[in-house]
Amino acid sequence: MRIVRDSLAGTLESSDALVRVSPTDGGERDVSINSSVMAQFGTQITEVVQDTLDKMGVSQGQIVVEDKGALDCTLRARVQAAVLRACADEATGTTDASTSVDWSLL
Repeated sequence: MRIVRDSLAGTLESSDALVRVSPTDGGERDVSINSSVMAQFGTQITEVVQDTLDKMGVSQGQIVVEDKGALDCTLRARVQAAVLRACADEATGTTDASTSVDWSLL
């Protein structure tokens, strides 16, 4: 998936996460995670974010996660929503990237 525009998903409320996705000039993926529970669950949070991005085929872009103690399922859903809002479908050239996602992998 190619990130073509800025997007947001989530909130900064307790037990939620705000995910920001932006395109980058370089061809790399830059993930930044800030969490109120980073000391306790940082490894798990990082694994959930990276795994979700890998399964969606995101190889470039800037992803910033502001976690406020979200459960894994909430974090995964916020990352998916932000990425889908920011991407274009390279295969069809449309702005609807949801058609190129293999939903069974998520």
